[in-house]
Amino acid sequence: MKWLDAIPRIWKRAYLLICLWYTINFTISAVLEWRLVNPQYYVLWTALFLLEALFVSILLIFLWSHWLFKFKAVWQITGHVAGIIFFFFGMGTLSYYFSDYLEGYVYLEHWEEYMVGLLSKRDALSIHDQYIITVGVYYVIRYFEGLQKQEQEKSELALRNKEMQISLLKSQINPHFLFNTLNSISTLVNTSKEQARKVISQLSDIFRYALDSHSGEMVKLVHEIEFIENYVRIQQVRFGDRLKFQKSIDSTCLGIFIPPMILQPLVENSVKYGIAPKEEGGTIFLTVRRSGSIIFFEIRDDGLGSKAKKVMDGSSSGVGMLNTDLRLRSYFGVKSHLRVLATEQGYSVSFFIEDKNLRTPHESQPILENQLV
Repeated sequence: MKWLDAIPRIWKRAYLLICLWYTINFTISAVLEWRLVNPQYYVLWTALFLLEALFVSILLIFLWSHWLFKFKAVWQITGHVAGIIFFFFGMGTLSYYFSDYLEGYVYLEHWEEYMVGLLSKRDALSIHDQYIITVGVYYVIRYFEGLQKQEQEKSELALRNKEMQISLLKSQINPHFLFNTLNSISTLVNTSKEQARKVISQLSDIFRYALDSHSGEMVKLVHEIEFIENYVRIQQVRFGDRLKFQKSIDSTCLGIFIPPMILQPLVENSVKYGIAPKEEGGTIFLTVRRSGSIIFFEIRDDGLGSKAKKVMDGSSSGVGMLNTDLRLRSYFGVKSHLRVLATEQGYSVSFFIEDKNLRTPHESQPILENQLV
């Protein structure tokens, strides 16, 4: 039946387990009564009929609890108190019917006497137990469903945050950068077609790297450095000799994994606010070095620094820088935030991350130095 398919599997299993539990209890009780107290077969039939009624009651209790769950706690408690009373009279009356009524005790006073007897015996607690245990199972399941829902909501929130980060990542390639590059390519087509093809290839690599970053996977530092070099080379087409780039990379760091495009906003900041406004231009320095398990990153320039009209201290939009800072904190903890220093000699942004694959002091390795002029 289709309506059965709509019932969550956990509820089906809970119902079956409760029914199995009471089947075992009823079977043991009936057999003991039949063998030791009343060796009549109707004892077994009575137990079977009561067990079938209990199966139906358990289903109704689940439905009743599910309906009450929509209301406040006080109404749920009131509803379950009424449910216990109704359940007691219902199951008690059925028990009276099979045990006394069929024996000829058919008057109202017989029923009243039987029900009062249930209240004074362990049987009353047993009937109450049947209702309370069923309701208890319902609320336990709802509790764990609530925990599962919270985890699901957290996962969905994390997914939305990830999608937001992806959107920010893609937006980090400034549209002005694209327009300026296309203008440069247009100029190069008339002067140096080979150089124009080279810039187009570099631009293609940049956008392919940016779009591939949506997977959310970490990338090796060596690939991030290649991306930065392509980015700087394209900027050098526009600025010519006014923009220089130097890097000093500890070779032991090239294999570490970092979030993709984590360095690009920092380099873009140096180009836009440090080198571009300076008439004679300047140099961007990229440094990556290791101290044990700690990796130090620095993007520094000898541009305008604190003399710039706009530095990334909040006077400009700073979306790329803010996004970088948030991503660093998210991946590596609060200690891995951006450290910004603007002086008259230039602008510097640095941060630290921990190489979790290596927590002991590392042997000194060669430093890779390169300069793009």
